[in-house]
Amino acid sequence: MKRETLAAIVRARAEGRAVALVTQLGDGAQALVGRGDPVDDPAVRDAVARAFATDDALSIDGPGGRTFVQAYNPPLRLVVVGAVHIAESLAAIARIAGYDVTIVDPREAFARRERFAGWKVVGSWPDEALAALRPDHRTAVVTLTHDPKLDDPALEAALRSDAFYVGSLGSAKTHAARARRLAERGFGGPELARIHGPVGLRIGARSPAEIAIAILAQMTATLRGAA
Repeated sequence: MKRETLAAIVRARAEGRAVALVTQLGDGAQALVGRGDPVDDPAVRDAVARAFATDDALSIDGPGGRTFVQAYNPPLRLVVVGAVHIAESLAAIARIAGYDVTIVDPREAFARRERFAGWKVVGSWPDEALAALRPDHRTAVVTLTHDPKLDDPALEAALRSDAFYVGSLGSAKTHAARARRLAERGFGGPELARIHGPVGLRIGARSPAEIAIAILAQMTATLRGAA
């Protein structure tokens, strides 16, 4: 790898941009492809898309010989709105899965230092926090407060971002009311359909830890493009 190519990869990661290194194994020619950049060869284009989606390196055969594709994605991030019991479990298992976790809650009684010692806790209002965090296509946003004053602004900010996953805790009735409020704020059907609500896969979860497992499973399925 040329020094300038390595520098470009380092720069892209620092800026939170996804790039893929495409190497022609026959002659060693290399090119960096950004997420969304045009690629003439359909096979290479599909390989780049798969590499971004799976974080895997892969190789393909084509008319020009064998091509190797290595994706360099930004780190996975999870923004949890609501410093509640489920947040403790979700933050813990998300960290194991490779997520950089931020917990957002302006309520001092909830976001106690001793309760979330060792975690990144932001005490500003969710819309302000998300504006600073700038969710990208490698960011999941999950709201857990059941309080429209906190959840709704967070969901509005998440839906305006490239976050790959947006989830919100609550019953089907609660989610329907939430969708109506967001619709009144100008969000259409395709945008509202991005919200996973009630959040998490339907596995019969009851305890905070089980609900956290269901949420992370759904996040993973969405990230990896599983049905």
